[in-house]
Amino acid sequence: MVEASPFNRLHQKNIEFQGLKFNAYEGGNGRPLLLVHGSGPGASSIGNWRLVLDELAEHYHVLAIDLIGFGESDRKPEPPYFDFNLWVEQSRAALDYLGDDNIGIIGHSLAGAIVLKLAATDDRVGAVLTTGAMGAPMKVNEALVDHVWTCPRSRKQMQVAAGSLVYDKSLITDSYLDFRMQVIGTKEYQDYFDTMFDGSYERFIEAATLDEETLAAVEVPVMMLHGRNDLPIPAETGSVALFPKLPQADLLLLYGCGHSIAMERKKTFLAAIKGHFV
Repeated sequence: MVEASPFNRLHQKNIEFQGLKFNAYEGGNGRPLLLVHGSGPGASSIGNWRLVLDELAEHYHVLAIDLIGFGESDRKPEPPYFDFNLWVEQSRAALDYLGDDNIGIIGHSLAGAIVLKLAATDDRVGAVLTTGAMGAPMKVNEALVDHVWTCPRSRKQMQVAAGSLVYDKSLITDSYLDFRMQVIGTKEYQDYFDTMFDGSYERFIEAATLDEETLAAVEVPVMMLHGRNDLPIPAETGSVALFPKLPQADLLLLYGCGHSIAMERKKTFLAAIKGHFV
């Protein structure tokens, strides 16, 4: 587990939720902004947002959470460990913690579906931004199964998995691998992660699929960013399929970009946030 916040402008804290505690990083002033990470190996607030949180905290009141079962948050005591509805309600509890209206929410990958579901059901959400979003029906693919929903057992395996997440392999640095391995480096976490994704992968996709009624109920502005070279969540079966069904959605497809947009296209990501959450 990571022992200290790597951020200069955010402090680490635990938030109570349904008898569990979830880890969060909070800091900054301004419009409240909730960030929710995805479900890949080593996914956490640090794993997904470490390059951008300090800069965001210059302009917003930032709260970045580790989903139950990920990062430094508690694990569920009993399966099923993949629990889409639990993660939606955990994100709602984060809105309760922020205690404000007109909250901006950002969701990556699986959490794209989580935050869209939240926006459809909670009028405290003022705007949404997603990166590499799930939420539409899609076929299981090798990158998703072998490199996102299977936990690497070694640093070398983590490096191979990262190659499916990042288009420019030069970005897979020792620092990137260090942060990921700090999260997944114990057998306890590896076994928990593998149990989370044990069985039919189709059922996990189905659990995160949003129906047209839910998408139509998202009556706030939505900005969707998706890498054209995204392997685990191809744009055509992710954001491209979702955005026509969202009443106020824009879509930006990014060339030379895989699944890890906040890392691969940091400047574009930050500019989209500053233009969207005003």
